[in-house]
Amino acid sequence: MFGPGFLCKFADEIMILHQLCILNYKNIVEAELSFSHALNCIIGDNGEGKTNLLDAIRFLSLCKSISGAQDSMCIHHGEDAFMLKGLYYDDEVSNTTEVHCALRRGQKKILKRQGKPYKRLAEHIGQIPIVMVSPSGGELITGGSEERRRFLDTVISQMNPMYLDTLSRYNKALMQRNALLKADPPCDVELLALWEEHMAREGEYIYECRKEFVETLSPLFEHYYRHISALHEEASVTYTSHCQRGPLIDVIQRDRAKDLAVGYSLHGTHRDDLGLLIDGYPIRHEGSQGQTKTMLIALKLAQYDLLRHTGRNTSPILLLDDIFDRLDSHRVERIVALVGSDQFGQTFITDTNRDHLDKILSLTNLDYRLFDCRAGHFTPISDHLSPTL
Repeated sequence: MFGPGFLCKFADEIMILHQLCILNYKNIVEAELSFSHALNCIIGDNGEGKTNLLDAIRFLSLCKSISGAQDSMCIHHGEDAFMLKGLYYDDEVSNTTEVHCALRRGQKKILKRQGKPYKRLAEHIGQIPIVMVSPSGGELITGGSEERRRFLDTVISQMNPMYLDTLSRYNKALMQRNALLKADPPCDVELLALWEEHMAREGEYIYECRKEFVETLSPLFEHYYRHISALHEEASVTYTSHCQRGPLIDVIQRDRAKDLAVGYSLHGTHRDDLGLLIDGYPIRHEGSQGQTKTMLIALKLAQYDLLRHTGRNTSPILLLDDIFDRLDSHRVERIVALVGSDQFGQTFITDTNRDHLDKILSLTNLDYRLFDCRAGHFTPISDHLSPTL
């Protein structure tokens, strides 16, 4: 878990992606790019590769695509492998870190830091904290509970190295219990009880982490939502879990007969969910497209604050993909003012409308670089970079 008073800390480190090399990642055949340490804006039509660039950056942090597709689906059509390489620095420009990721069809992906392969990819999670807001993220608000659990797990894993291992052990126990529930002839009850104990032990830890996370996230989320919406409506987030009914081992075993009848586990932290509310009502039933987009952005900015103050105490890289669509001009203006301030670390913004990006750049004194994206090629067209870079 996070530890008492963890939000009292302030991020005293930054992580900057200085250079990025891409080979055969989705529609990007080859690219070598250098970035501003502050703002990076990418303009281009839909389908040209803007999102794929941000997804490549995210892949180097979280070892997977935001699409959730198999890694092999990220390889450019007709090619056998993709390669990503990022050169990062922190507070000292001379203190650089190289992260290299490669995948060949039919083989496991390889991730290296400073030329040394990781034994376990989980060791890398949280080393380069990152937050991405994209149109596909709308499923977090309107989709099923699995999307919201994935959100919880992705964020907490970047803060707490123990969490991912615990989640892996829980999922293994769940898989083994489900296999026994489906067994024919009837399963070994003693073995079933053993996996239930494993589920309960790991699940209680997962619950405590998620509970503390949501309690800390909630006021930050409400703050950002009020700011973007100018108090036009109130938004809130709640957390529900079977662990709230008592010791998880009791909850799991209480309805074992039902689980045997259906052949899978009906209770446990794999059924947890977040409640996302507008003026006290579920946004899935009551919210407009603009309110849904506002809630997504507010959640992600709250996530950014949490990552900045926890884990490695490092400001994350912020990726904003086409965030202004379906928002009224007033909400756009308030978001523009936020992302153009020095409140965030290195930020990447994509849009099909150059007016949005030009407005951000006109309102900021930060260093920036503006790229044009066409058919997976990126051309710098304007910049304002400090001499040290």
